[in-house]
Amino acid sequence: MNSYMKNLGLLRMEISRRSFLKFGAAAAALMMTPRLVSASMEPDSVQVIPADAALDSAPERALSFYNTRTGEEWRRVYWCHGDYVPEALEEINHLLRDHRTNEIREIDPRLLDLLYDLNEQLNSRGPFQVVSAYRSPETNALLRRRSKRIARNSLHMEGMAVDIRLPDRSMRQLARAALSLKSGGVGYYPRRHFVHVDTGKVRRW
Repeated sequence: MNSYMKNLGLLRMEISRRSFLKFGAAAAALMMTPRLVSASMEPDSVQVIPADAALDSAPERALSFYNTRTGEEWRRVYWCHGDYVPEALEEINHLLRDHRTNEIREIDPRLLDLLYDLNEQLNSRGPFQVVSAYRSPETNALLRRRSKRIARNSLHMEGMAVDIRLPDRSMRQLARAALSLKSGGVGYYPRRHFVHVDTGKVRRW
């Protein structure tokens, strides 16, 4: 086990009491959030709210992930008191690493905010199921040899893109909500059962 993994293990074991209280407050706030998608609505309908409404009103922001490639789970406050939590960002970088090479790259914090806003808009109880996040150049080249639909300069290589599912929302709901945010690119892959979101130019495919 290398020193990075040892330090990461210690970091997870030594979460401060303040961080614990912050997480609890965020979880309580999430539970009290009014439902934006009513059970009486059509299965594929989404009530659109302003893209930054959730971000503007939340004193803390929490996310929940399940990495479908590694089986790792993560849930924690990543933003609090007007700033990102460095320890949480490091843990997210590790969770969303290239699972083929174990290479780690910093994930764009704007991507986390996009996911937070998306989660709030759909009022999902999560977690985001991550199909693909950071990709090393080697992995991206490998995938391009298998499919020309993989971009040569994919934003996955910049830590600016993630392919996701939500267990309690349909692919169509997820894609429509992502498009309504107008926060970057959105790719809809119903056959492969995921939606691509990124923090690049606003576009769709």
